[in-house]
Amino acid sequence: MAAGRCDLLPASSSPRFLPRRGPSLRGRRPPTAMALPPPGAAPRRRSPTALETRVSLVAALAAQTISLSQRALRELLTEAAKYAAPSRRFGEPRSLEEALMSVPDLETVDFKVLKRTANYEIREVKPFFIAETTMPGKSGFDFSGSGQAFNVLAGYLFGKNAASEEMEMTTPVLTRRAQSDGERMEMTNPVITKQGEEGAWQMSFVLPSKYGGNLPQPKDPSVRIREVPGKIVAVSAFSGLVTDEVVREKELRLRDALRGEPEFQVKESTSVEVAQFNPPFTLPFARRNEVSLEVEKKG
Repeated sequence: MAAGRCDLLPASSSPRFLPRRGPSLRGRRPPTAMALPPPGAAPRRRSPTALETRVSLVAALAAQTISLSQRALRELLTEAAKYAAPSRRFGEPRSLEEALMSVPDLETVDFKVLKRTANYEIREVKPFFIAETTMPGKSGFDFSGSGQAFNVLAGYLFGKNAASEEMEMTTPVLTRRAQSDGERMEMTNPVITKQGEEGAWQMSFVLPSKYGGNLPQPKDPSVRIREVPGKIVAVSAFSGLVTDEVVREKELRLRDALRGEPEFQVKESTSVEVAQFNPPFTLPFARRNEVSLEVEKKG
């Protein structure tokens, strides 16, 4: 070959450009194809974790508790409204003291007002039934004796009777001081406390009128059921706490006022009856209490 001359390589000897070989796949598992849901199928839901399950349970219990609490609150407010909203069955108040009195809007003794004066009211009371018991001790309004008698009568009203039936509260509980003689009942108002011929006090609950004379027999033998006949009474209302001294004072004032009454006179041998219309939690100035004496028309 002469100098400066370039000899060409034969075609057969020209370099070959081969594709690069990748890494060897020998010994490797071929990739698995991902299973796709068929068209239109719902996606598979993931199972909740233990924490998510607990959170859901707590939320459900909380919602149920709130619902029950709201229902209980509505029932409580409905019941409280009966005591918060004063009844107007006693007409227009005759004094500031009477204007501040609040009476629960519950069933009570049925009466008709015959006459009103500045100091008293004459009422014609229709017959009604009572459950009564004798109070322990010689005082009519001591805490221990009245509390025991109240609980005995409440037991009869609230189910301790032959029918074991529970009923709504009524008003008032009567307290009288007069002649001796399983179904939870509607509580009535007033409670009556009376003093018998031997000097023992008696407390009575007015029974719901819807029963009439078909009242269940008490399981406690110390509770007696009887009908109070219709009568005419003179009534004087007062607020505050009821004590034996207060009752004596109010009775004397009522008797003095009735001495000048032109149409009615106090019946001979009648004794005072006390009616208390409010539950124990009522503030003293908002309570309505009454003393009454049975009267008759003058000759």
